[in-house]
Amino acid sequence: MTLATTLSASGFEERLERVKGVRLRWFVGGEGPPIALLHGLGGAASNWIELAPALARENRVIAVDLPGHGGSSPLPALPNLEPFADRVALVLRREAADPAVVVGHSLGCVVALRLAMRSPELVRGLALVSAAGIGSTTRRARYALALSSLVQPGRLLAPFRDRIAGSRRLRAFVWGPWATPDGTTVSPAATIGLLEGPSLHSDTTSAAAALVEEDPRVDLERVRCPAMLLWGARDPQVPVGDAFEYARRLRAPLRVVAGAGHLVIAERPEACLDAIGSFLDRIS
Repeated sequence: MTLATTLSASGFEERLERVKGVRLRWFVGGEGPPIALLHGLGGAASNWIELAPALARENRVIAVDLPGHGGSSPLPALPNLEPFADRVALVLRREAADPAVVVGHSLGCVVALRLAMRSPELVRGLALVSAAGIGSTTRRARYALALSSLVQPGRLLAPFRDRIAGSRRLRAFVWGPWATPDGTTVSPAATIGLLEGPSLHSDTTSAAAALVEEDPRVDLERVRCPAMLLWGARDPQVPVGDAFEYARRLRAPLRVVAGAGHLVIAERPEACLDAIGSFLDRIS
């Protein structure tokens, strides 16, 4: 089971096109107000496998492989994350999907913020889940991201994703405790979605290097659209204190999911759908 076949069965279509010198892959499904989904570092559009089909019941959903991730080729140079935001903007324009509500996870939140700052006419609202960008600038985070980029554990595990997905014990080992306090809460389908992308990655190191240099706090006052924050209460990668700071600076509501970790989009998809649905109702 891959995102392409799963979403195709739900009416999703795969796109693979050159966008401003980069081959980008994204998936489109559903009808209604547009929603763009931006994954985290080392992830892919497939990370949204638990959420994308459900959101597509009432919305037009666009799930993007960011440059260097999944089926998208890398950027020739990446001084910061603004080129990521610019490519997402071009995808939204190509799909005539503006203004969209942009839902980001981890790295995808920082890209979403840059998109809202650089192309505010394209963004109707921001739903930021387990947002990187504040804690990512610490020395500890720099070392962790550098080590992860060097070892690339996702690429090592990707060939065994079916076996891991089918074993509760292996899911607990693979996802906990570095990403979630209880790896068994990541379903078999979500495990496939999380491990599908790494086998195709061409350059996640540049994104990691750009992320640790990016502190979005200095520019958050430039974000004018409505926003909301969603966070796992036991996130081991981006502490919940970051969530409160984002919420204060963005003047945005925050929902904390008890017991969840960094992979809340895979651990607690029902809580994510409820939070995103409430946000969509509020800004409609």
